[in-house]
Amino acid sequence: MSIDTAELPDAEGPEDRPAPAGNPGWLSEDELNFVRGRLPVVYVEAVPVRLDGLGQVIEVGLLLRGTPEGEMTRSFVSGRVRYGETLREALFRHLENDLGPMAFPQMPATVVPMQVAEYFPMPGISAYVDARQHAVSLVYVVPVTGTCNPRQDALEVTWMAPSEALAEATLSELPGGRGALLRQALAGVGC
Repeated sequence: MSIDTAELPDAEGPEDRPAPAGNPGWLSEDELNFVRGRLPVVYVEAVPVRLDGLGQVIEVGLLLRGTPEGEMTRSFVSGRVRYGETLREALFRHLENDLGPMAFPQMPATVVPMQVAEYFPMPGISAYVDARQHAVSLVYVVPVTGTCNPRQDALEVTWMAPSEALAEATLSELPGGRGALLRQALAGVGC
């Protein structure tokens, strides 16, 4: 949307836990389920990349996560946009939550996304599926320059060459249509 067991659209994660006292941007589990059943939820997703001196993508970072069913999947940095939070704030928060505080993301100059993905709970409406909800995700490609130590529920960040990230074996590890989304996002930056 943080897949936070992948917070975006396909798994429950830290933002799906009961709201901490005094934080109106969080919903309790019951409130979140109520909203998810009635309204599209806005998410940000980020594909972390490393660039060479010419600004060309030389590595793509994908998170490795375990699902509640015990499957290992790949995902992007992702998560919901909170009420009253700007897109830039949400993107930065999820990058820091998933990659750690020393990742040093280079935030985009504009909040115009590279792609917009619309996830539906019913297969066949779009290429993107999230069994829990109708979600609209704004997708960014974000360069990072620091050290990435995943936090939250990600087991690791795997850095790979663009050709490896776009290999069918890797794309098949991205659930909910995210393989196609990765292909589109990287095509947008010349990969």
